[in-house]
Amino acid sequence: MENSTEVKEFILLGLTDDPSFQISLFLAFLFIYLITLAGNGGMMLVICSDSHLHTPMYFFLSNLSFVDLGYSSAVAPKMVAALQSGNKVISYNGCAAQSFFFGGFATVECYLLASMAYDRYAAVCRPLHYTTTMTAGMCALLNIGSHVCGFLNASIHTAGTFRLSFCGSNEIHHFFCDIPALLALSCSDTRINKLVVFFLVGFNVFSTLLVILISYLFIFVTIQRMHSVKGQKKAFSTCASHLTAVSIFYGTIIFMYLQPSSSQSLDTDKITSVFYAVVIPMLNPLIYSLRNKEVKTALWKMFGKYCS
Repeated sequence: MENSTEVKEFILLGLTDDPSFQISLFLAFLFIYLITLAGNGGMMLVICSDSHLHTPMYFFLSNLSFVDLGYSSAVAPKMVAALQSGNKVISYNGCAAQSFFFGGFATVECYLLASMAYDRYAAVCRPLHYTTTMTAGMCALLNIGSHVCGFLNASIHTAGTFRLSFCGSNEIHHFFCDIPALLALSCSDTRINKLVVFFLVGFNVFSTLLVILISYLFIFVTIQRMHSVKGQKKAFSTCASHLTAVSIFYGTIIFMYLQPSSSQSLDTDKITSVFYAVVIPMLNPLIYSLRNKEVKTALWKMFGKYCS
C-alpha cells in the first residue's frame, strides 16, 4: 500500500504549445471564469435574499450554483494562472487535491440534477402532496446524500490513482489533473483503475440519468393528460431549464468518460473537458435565469433595491 512514486510534481501541458494563442486563451478563460463567479454567486445571492424563492426547487438551484463554482474553481484559476505566467508546474499534492475536488463536485452535480428532476416530478405529478413530500428535511437529506456520494466517489478515484507509480515522464497531456490523463502517465498496471473509473462513472451517470428519465416520463404523461393548454405550458416551462442543463452536462460526461479507450483522442478529450469543466458552470446560471420568470423578477428587484 506504500506510495512508490518518484515524481514530486507534474507539468500540465495545457491546450496548446503555440505561444501566439496564449494571450487569447488567457483572456477567454479569464472572462469565462469571471462570468462563472458572477453568475453563480449572483444566483445564490438572489435566491437567499428573496423570500419568494425559498422553495425546494430554488434550494437545489442554489446548491447547484455552489457546486458549479466548486468544480470550476478547482480547474480554472490554475489554468488561467498558467496561461498568464507560463508556469505549468503543479505539485504532486496540488494535483491530487485538484483531482479530488473536481471529481467530487462533478459527481455531486449528477446527483443534484437527479434530485431536481424528482422535485419537478413531485411538483407536476403530485401537486397536492408536494409540500408533504418535499419537506425541508427531505431536501436537506437529498443535498447531503449528493455530497456524500460525490466525494466518496472522488476519494476512491483519487486514492486509487495516487497509489500508482509515476516513475517516468511527469508531463500531463491535459490542462488539469484529470484521472484518465494521469492513468495514461503512470508506469504501473492501470487496468483495474480503468475498470473502476468505467464502472463507477457509469453507475453514477446512468443511475442518476435513470432517475431523471423516469421522472420526466411521468411528467410528460401528466402534462399530456392536462386539459388546459395554459397549464401544459406552465408545467413544461418549469422543467425546460432543467432539461437543457441535463442534456448539456450528461452529453459531455458520457462522451468524455464512457467511450471506448481505443477511440479516445487526447486533443478531443481536452476540448470536451474545456466544455464540461469550464463552460458548463458558466452556462447553468444563464440557462436558469434567462428561462425563469421568477429568477428574472427577483434579479430586477435586487438591482432596483441596490440602485435606488
